[in-house]
Amino acid sequence: MHPQPVRQEALGLVSSGLSLSEVSKRTGVSRSAIRDWRDRPDAGRWPSTCCRCAEDVAQPDGPAYAHLLGLYLGDGCVSALRNNVYSLRIACCDAYPRLMAECEASVRAVRPGKVFRVSSDGCTYILALWKHWPCLFPQHGPGRKHDRAIVLEPWQREIVERHPGPFLRGLFHSDGCRITNWTVRTVAGQPKRYEYPRYFFTNASADIRGLCCWALGLVGAEHRHPTERDISVARKASVAILDELVGPKG
Repeated sequence: MHPQPVRQEALGLVSSGLSLSEVSKRTGVSRSAIRDWRDRPDAGRWPSTCCRCAEDVAQPDGPAYAHLLGLYLGDGCVSALRNNVYSLRIACCDAYPRLMAECEASVRAVRPGKVFRVSSDGCTYILALWKHWPCLFPQHGPGRKHDRAIVLEPWQREIVERHPGPFLRGLFHSDGCRITNWTVRTVAGQPKRYEYPRYFFTNASADIRGLCCWALGLVGAEHRHPTERDISVARKASVAILDELVGPKG
């Protein structure tokens, strides 16, 4: 009899796309046992309900949920497994271990329980299994996000309105960056180089870009659209706002 954490780890690896043989090598569990866990998951391992299904269940941690929602809209997905169990996966670049730890902490705050790290080429997936991820992320669906409508439910908008900073942090840390721009101006007849910080957010979904702009407006950060898919924050006061709420990835 394998302990429950071993079962959860194996199922998390299977849901990430690894073969039964590879999962067996990593966990030391036989392929037949892993196949049995995959095909007949124990329903008692999963919380029976969530705050969207029952009034007596506590609401998710507001800042953590807002942060996780931003990460999900940028680099996350919800996938159906067997027996109505779903996996939430957030892709995190290996170059930013602090962001990875923050993502894992937000997942645990929203849904206490086992969280897995699954390595891939250049990134690590933060993964958690639950039957109620579609309840908390109703934007999930087949295909890519920019090919379908992404509209927040009223209760999600209320959370973001209360916690726009963590939401923006999730968005910019998934599909954004803080860079240093430069320009040359003539001063007293001599060219002089000036450098200034700038934030960019890039996403193919017009709906997600619209949510980013809405949240920037909530915190008073001015922005513009240098290209169709890009949002730029360059004014000094607005950059200072994002430095406080978002900050660079590294």
